[in-house]
Amino acid sequence: MITRRALLVACLAASALGPAFAAAPTLTADQILARIDQNLTFETRSSRMTMTVTKNGRVKTYEIVSYGRGAEEGATEYIAPARDAGTKMLKKGDELWMYMPSVEKVQKISGHMLRQGMMGSDLSYEDMLESDDWRTNYNAVALPDEAVNGRACWVLDLKAKSEDVSYPRRKVWVDQQWLLPVRQELYALSGMLLKVWIMSDPKQYGDRWYPMKMTVEDKLQQGSKTEIVFTEMQFSVPLEEEIFTTRWLERR
Repeated sequence: MITRRALLVACLAASALGPAFAAAPTLTADQILARIDQNLTFETRSSRMTMTVTKNGRVKTYEIVSYGRGAEEGATEYIAPARDAGTKMLKKGDELWMYMPSVEKVQKISGHMLRQGMMGSDLSYEDMLESDDWRTNYNAVALPDEAVNGRACWVLDLKAKSEDVSYPRRKVWVDQQWLLPVRQELYALSGMLLKVWIMSDPKQYGDRWYPMKMTVEDKLQQGSKTEIVFTEMQFSVPLEEEIFTTRWLERR
C-alpha cells in the first residue's frame, strides 16, 4: 500500500524534474519528423550569424548574412573578415554558385567540390544543398527515450529513402518540448560516423522553436569543429527577387 508520505515524496520528485520532463504527448516517429520540419522550414527568412571554424588549433571567425526562400533557394554573403568580405553563394534547387571578389568570377560548384568544407568549415557545400524536409528524405524508427543535458528526448534512427541523400543514416535526439534535433550523429553507408551536429539555445518565434546555435564536428578530422551563432533572425520577411539570381552574386 502506498502511504501518504510516499505519495508526497513521489510528487515532489516529479515536480523537481521541471517542464522538460513533463509527460510528452504520444507521437509516432513520422509525426515527430513532421513537427521537426515545421520548426526548421520556412517561407522566407533573413539572418545574420557568426561562424567560428577551429582546425589544427587555428581559429577563424566569419560574419555572414543569409537569405532563404522555401527549401529550394538560399543566398549567403560573407561580411567579415575583410579578406573574405563580398564572397557570395547562391543555391537554386540542386545547383550552387559562388562568387569570389578576388577573382571577380562566378563559379558553379559541382562534382567532388560539393563534398568540400564550405569556406574551410565542417559544413560541406552538399550540406547547404540538401533541401528536402526530413520526412521526405528518411524513414524513421523510434528507439528508447534518452536525456540530453538533462532534457527528455525522443531518439530516432533515420534511414535514407534514396541514394541521393547526403547521409544514408542519422541517429537523432529530439527534445520533447522544443521538437528540435538537439543532437545528430551522421553516418556513411558503411556505418562510419562522419559528423556530430548539435542544435542548442532555441528561441521561440510565434509557434516555432529555432536553434540560435549550432555546432558541427567532423569526426574524420581530429579537433575540427564549426560553431554557428545566429545574432539576428527574421521569418516571413519580404525579400528582393534579385537576391535569388546570379546577377546578385556580382552586385556590389
